[in-house]
Amino acid sequence: MTDESLVLLVEDLLEFLNSMEAAITLFKGQIDKNFGLKREKTWDQADGKNGPYERSEDVNNSEFKTMLKDLTRHGGKLTRNGWFYWTFKNGLAVGRKKRG
Repeated sequence: MTDESLVLLVEDLLEFLNSMEAAITLFKGQIDKNFGLKREKTWDQADGKNGPYERSEDVNNSEFKTMLKDLTRHGGKLTRNGWFYWTFKNGLAVGRKKRG
């Protein structure tokens, strides 16, 4: 196996693991919703130039870390489950706003 093929294999493995991590986070959220479980609130209300939004910097929360990685893979912006998410310039804060 060449160095180049090993690097490609590792990149594929990391992409797979990131996908699994995102799926697990979504699955946890669905379990919470179906069983009425409440997780600690990690979003704070904020106001911006385009109106109100929610903001979080919950870097000690594993689900937040997973979301931050997913945002990074999508260029810092994505829409999921009716919410638009983005990262701030500091790379640690995330904003979200309900769509539609």
